Amino acid sequence: MAQQKIYLTKEGYQEQLKKYEELKEREKKNIIALQEARAQGDLSENADYDAARNEQALIAAALKETENVLNNYVLITEEENSNLGKFITVKFLDEEGAEEETYQLVGTIQSNPLEQKISDESPLGKVVLHAKVGDIVLVNTESGDKFEVEIINIVSEEGKKTKSKKK
Repeated sequence: MAQQKIYLTKEGYQEQLKKYEELKEREKKNIIALQEARAQGDLSENADYDAARNEQALIAAALKETENVLNNYVLITEEENSNLGKFITVKFLDEEGAEEETYQLVGTIQSNPLEQKISDESPLGKVVLHAKVGDIVLVNTESGDKFEVEIINIVSEEGKKTKSKKK
């Protein structure tokens, strides 16, 4: 079974490396906590031992997930034929008036709508993935709503203007 590609920006890759190192450090501390809890004697009623074992399981799961990301990531680069990693300014076209917003299109693992980072697998992300400046695209939401957006600007991850619509 082929592993799914996990798209990461350079920033996202660095975050995953940092997370991995922090988890490895937590793992070392947890081993010491387990040894100290075992030294207390009877393990059947040892709350410290139970807490350390629970922590061990959480760390192991997080490490496995992070290792999966690091083993299956694809670095988003400028050479790709998509808008992944780029900042895309869209104008929402509706009867209430046009509103412009800028989003960075990232892989699923990095998405955070509160930080204006949307996944390439989200309804908006899917339609702007290969869009060009000036395109008007239809977004179908999971709830069944539909709306149009116009691509106003596309800027590379480094912030260099790559494409822009003349106003």
